[in-house]
Amino acid sequence: MSKLVKVMLSSIAILIVGAAIAFLVILNFNDEKEGEAKTIDDIVEYSYESPEVTTDLDDGSFVRIQFQIITDSKDAKEEIAKRDFQLKNILIKELAVLSEEDFKAGLSELEETVQIKLNEVMTDGKITDVYTINKILQ
Repeated sequence: MSKLVKVMLSSIAILIVGAAIAFLVILNFNDEKEGEAKTIDDIVEYSYESPEVTTDLDDGSFVRIQFQIITDSKDAKEEIAKRDFQLKNILIKELAVLSEEDFKAGLSELEETVQIKLNEVMTDGKITDVYTINKILQ
């Protein structure tokens, strides 16, 4: 009888270890798939071109700016299109405290801030990149 119990416990232990290994392999496969670079077709399919926004800077200069916003899904692209008023609000608030020199030197920081602030309000997906596609400073 004790030999039967030992065989059963060994079999159960082997099954549990096998299941754990399979689970880890599946998790690693999914992580690799998520980390894959998107093709240019994916980027274009999931990108949204924002409306041009014209506003003043802290030093009285005016800026007209437009972004290409890359999302991670079709649902996220549709959501960001509906949230363009929030994008405009974020831009006005962020640009209002910048001078002309700050704006010229900090365009990358502005793109990053826009991405972070938009991701805070997104519910269906997320913003993966923000690119400035049009900028006029006067």
